[in-house]
Amino acid sequence: QRVLINIAGLRFETQLGTLNQFPDTLLGDPDKRMRYFDPLRNEYFFDRNRPSFDAILYFYQSGGKLRRPVNVSIDVFADEIRFYQLGEEAMERFREDEGFIKEEEKPLPRNEFQRQVWLIFEYPESSGSARAIAIVSVLVILISIITFCLETLPEFRDEREMPVPLPPQRGGLNGTAGDSPPMQPPSSLSDPFFIIETTCVIWFTFELLVRFFACPSKPEFSRNIMNIIDIVAIIPYFITLGTELAHEQQQPGTGNSNGGGGQQQAMSLAILRVIRLVRVFRIFKLSRHSKGLQILGQTLKASMRELGLLIFFLFIGVILFSSAVYFAEADDPESHFSSIPDAFWWAVVTMTTVGYGDMRPVTVGGKIVGSLCAIAGVLTIALPVPVIVSNFNYFYHRETDHEEQAILKDEHSSAQGSTAGGDAKRRSSRNSLNKSVVHLENSEAFNNDTSSLEKTNIKAKSNVDLRKSLYALCLDTNRETDL
Repeated sequence: QRVLINIAGLRFETQLGTLNQFPDTLLGDPDKRMRYFDPLRNEYFFDRNRPSFDAILYFYQSGGKLRRPVNVSIDVFADEIRFYQLGEEAMERFREDEGFIKEEEKPLPRNEFQRQVWLIFEYPESSGSARAIAIVSVLVILISIITFCLETLPEFRDEREMPVPLPPQRGGLNGTAGDSPPMQPPSSLSDPFFIIETTCVIWFTFELLVRFFACPSKPEFSRNIMNIIDIVAIIPYFITLGTELAHEQQQPGTGNSNGGGGQQQAMSLAILRVIRLVRVFRIFKLSRHSKGLQILGQTLKASMRELGLLIFFLFIGVILFSSAVYFAEADDPESHFSSIPDAFWWAVVTMTTVGYGDMRPVTVGGKIVGSLCAIAGVLTIALPVPVIVSNFNYFYHRETDHEEQAILKDEHSSAQGSTAGGDAKRRSSRNSLNKSVVHLENSEAFNNDTSSLEKTNIKAKSNVDLRKSLYALCLDTNRETDL
């Protein structure tokens, strides 16, 4: 039995047996497709994308093969797959054919309490309490970053990090009676910035320990880059705390410090500055709660090959143009390029179109080399950028698709709950409607057959009558005819 399907004015005809191969789909289930049936035209009408239906119908004809038409975009065809309810398996195969990365299943702890704690601290979208924890974590991160920046201002800088001149040497072994020991700067343990930092680190440590004990896999947790960043972000505090405690313990026995002690203190302060600099990595903790930073990280990870090519092209250009500008400016006494390595900075700044102006060519040959360097830099940077932008669009649309799917699942579950009571009432009416439609289709088929026979008989009779009238007209000599 054949069935007629109208897609926005474009009619397709197939057999019911072809559609019945997939009874769970929209076209394969009689109850689902019945709402789109037009009894006056004896067809199913769908106001959907017409070029996509060629692939949808081929899905039924080929037994499950799905091929996207070239003139249909990915998102439009994905919407058609969802509308015709071809299933999650068909959607996954379509995404794999289009080059989408298959999402890994996120493991959860088996223990119920650990699972709840893991969801609260790891997935902010899971519940209201998880969102509150995420907001608190973001606020603590921002406070820590702001404190890290403010404590470098001259008004708030630690006095022990200031350059202190050595006291003048006095004559004699014991000095004079007027000599007084140098004043010790106040301890940083009572510094307000240190107290704020301590509060932030307490929260970071608590969060890290809770997530570690609640995680489903300890080895996977230890290998995760975000967890490594969390550990690196809190280590400087404990190193600083140990240094301060050791310094306070040594203060009573160090009344008069010599030059060696000053050098050791300067060295320890330099190491302490480097350790404190690691605190800036806390800004990467925001990526745990920011979808935009996660998309940026995934884009950079997927574009490592293109970024490598960009750096390689820049390296070649820097070598070529720094050598060229050095030899072009070698004879000029006012040249800013004393050597080829000294010209590396100028080549990098010129190829990236920044142009600080601290080094510039002054001769005609040097200016020509500078012009070529700027043009080559624009072309070099522009080549891999479209691939990086394409990767960003891919990850961005994938994230938005996940959000839309989550919204659709929520709406679908709520709609199922609201329509569960009315389904029983609609079944009887649908069954009667199905029977009437089947009877209507059979009667229309019978009427079509009888009407076609009548039309052929009438056409045959009319042909015979036409021939007789023409023959009589030709034999009539009283009329002037022009046949």
